[in-house]
Amino acid sequence: MVEHITVGVGPLSIGDVVAVARRGAPVRLAPEALTGIDAARKVVDSLAASATPVYGVSTGFGALATRHIPGELRAQLQRSLVRSHAAGSGPVVEREVVRALMLLRLSTLATGRTGVRRETAELMAAILSAGITPVVREYGSLGCSGDLAPLAHCALALMGEGEVHDADGTVMPAAQALAAAGLAPVELAEKEGLALINGTDGMLGMLALAIEDLTGLLKVADVTAAMSVEGQLGTDRVFAPELQAIRPHPGQASSAANLTALLRDSGIVASHRGPDCNRVQDAYSLRCSPQVHGAARDTVAHAATVAGRELAAAVDNPVVLAEVGEAAGERSDRPLGRVESNGNFHGAPIAYVLDFLAIVAADVASIAERRTDRFLDTARNHGLPPFLADDPGVDSGLMIAQYTQAAIVSELKRLAVPASVDSIPSSAMQEDHVSMGWSAARKLRRSVDGLARVLAVELVTAARALDLRAPLTPSPATSAVVRLLRDSGVPGPGTDRFLSPEIEEAVTLVSSGAVVAAAESVIGDLQ
Repeated sequence: MVEHITVGVGPLSIGDVVAVARRGAPVRLAPEALTGIDAARKVVDSLAASATPVYGVSTGFGALATRHIPGELRAQLQRSLVRSHAAGSGPVVEREVVRALMLLRLSTLATGRTGVRRETAELMAAILSAGITPVVREYGSLGCSGDLAPLAHCALALMGEGEVHDADGTVMPAAQALAAAGLAPVELAEKEGLALINGTDGMLGMLALAIEDLTGLLKVADVTAAMSVEGQLGTDRVFAPELQAIRPHPGQASSAANLTALLRDSGIVASHRGPDCNRVQDAYSLRCSPQVHGAARDTVAHAATVAGRELAAAVDNPVVLAEVGEAAGERSDRPLGRVESNGNFHGAPIAYVLDFLAIVAADVASIAERRTDRFLDTARNHGLPPFLADDPGVDSGLMIAQYTQAAIVSELKRLAVPASVDSIPSSAMQEDHVSMGWSAARKLRRSVDGLARVLAVELVTAARALDLRAPLTPSPATSAVVRLLRDSGVPGPGTDRFLSPEIEEAVTLVSSGAVVAAAESVIGDLQ
């Protein structure tokens, strides 16, 4: 049983997001969060009773914000807002993404800055805990005013409207799923519709998941690079710590340390380490692996810093500012308990790093493909058969596996074109600059998947090359990885066979963490 994740006033971690999104962890609101929610609601109720129009409480929205809405129409205003904004189209978004964005919206509600009622926040927590997932469509968010359409589809479910997947994945009306779980829909009150849909939660959720995935894949990249260096009779001397110290990028040092550990006690490397070795310099794709993988690590670290800031944010517009303290030695003359409009919903900080990570995925995949290609060319593979084929000419070996890699790398280069440099005005030019952060996040998910597949092909190729180097023996760490591959139904060298299932099995081993675990079982934790 996965433990509950407690959503309090403070920030969630990336690990919390992964636990709820991927492992189905239930959630609960901390007592202090409920206290803050109640306090903020009192502010909204007070403003709702006032004759003075307040944006998001007693007015229309966006370009229609100039209209004052009388009290008897405000419940209808909330329903209309959510229904009209739930205008997504296209394929259904993955369950883990929807759960992540709902959790992050709940986290903002828990800060006491949005003015929702306690029962609304509690229903969102209950829906997550029940495994109910609203049907959200691919297209609809411009990443400014937050992820409006995706979040509106989720808010619709709280109203008992729209479609959801139940815990078993069956699509059904939201009202039916809520009833089956013993839950009742809410009728949204003033400010609640806006509070439920005005956030960066979709793009932030996908950023958190991508950081988790890329952190693991960069360790895999070090493993497959080490296997390629070994299989192509490369040297490990270039990974020495004193060489990394004179160019002190932290990611580079970590990657080089990993490569050194992975290649330790390799019989293959030792076989050409003596004075008779005439290999002066390895190709860049081998020698410069730590520089590329390290830069990727540092970029992921920067993205994690940005994600951490956003996880600590309360993104809504307007927000409830329940307390005013002293600033610069002077007390503010603004009254306690107010609602203020702001621009914190703009997704630029997240959109930029989402695009940056797509560049990282493309380049790490590119260098992996170049390492793989060297194995297949007799002019560069140092004595291995063409395409690592059993009977070259009769057998094609891994020729077309590299084609698959090349096709994916080409796609990743296209996906590396930034979404965040685009902007299309909307809402009658009121929202005249948008981040396209959701689009950046959606393409990054494809990039992460593509990187895993490219590394899987390198894994299959390098493992076959290491087998062909017998009787020379690989290092204990890379031997453990080859053994994992063989035990998982990916055979060694031999006549041509149906390769696609073997590549897919390798993808699973790469993505699941099994490859890293096999290496770490021998040498301890990789950096």
